[in-house]
Amino acid sequence: MMSGKLIVIEGLDGSGKATQAERLYETLCGRGIPVKKVSFPDYESPSSSLVKMYLSGEFGAHPDDVNAYAASSFYAVDRYASYKKGWKECLDTGGIVIADRYTTSNAVHQCSKLPKENWDEYLNWLFEYEYKLLGIPEPTLTLYLHVDPEVSQRLMSGRYQGDEQKKDIHERDLEYLRRSQEAAGYCVETLGWRVVECCRGGNMRSVEEIHEDIMACVSGALDVTGL
Repeated sequence: MMSGKLIVIEGLDGSGKATQAERLYETLCGRGIPVKKVSFPDYESPSSSLVKMYLSGEFGAHPDDVNAYAASSFYAVDRYASYKKGWKECLDTGGIVIADRYTTSNAVHQCSKLPKENWDEYLNWLFEYEYKLLGIPEPTLTLYLHVDPEVSQRLMSGRYQGDEQKKDIHERDLEYLRRSQEAAGYCVETLGWRVVECCRGGNMRSVEEIHEDIMACVSGALDVTGL
């Protein structure tokens, strides 16, 4: 059993997950807390090969060309490899691991491929598969960065300087993204994720404002000396 804490930062594309994961990591490091940051998919590892093939369209040009269970397995195996090789020791020795995406991303993005009446069945399968059968740890705390869909689209377009060809099959499929937004709302409501609002008046709040809300959630949910 792990003695550390796993904090997951989740959100749709363009929500600032990487920025906030890094900001949280810097804050905890500055307070002398043993901490490690990981990101999924782990594109630097061979374990992400199937994910990269999927996202580049090698199995089909649309997300729905790969069913929810097959796609989930691509991502799950990548997480298993990362856990075994990269951050298990940190958790086992009482540290904090911050994950930019996790099993929670499968919950959002793969639910969106299924009829709503099948979502609970899929989520039960997903968590049994990853947390019980594969044996990777369950999150201690999941923070969902909520961004208005129109703001998210604007940020993604800016990320690629308007070059739509640089987007992966998820990012360029607006209907898929709409369904993912709906699935994310369901997951937040039913799975107990903490919501961090990232927009105000149709624009993103500042990085520091969002970080302060994240720190309030972390401090309130985790019994960690130094927070």
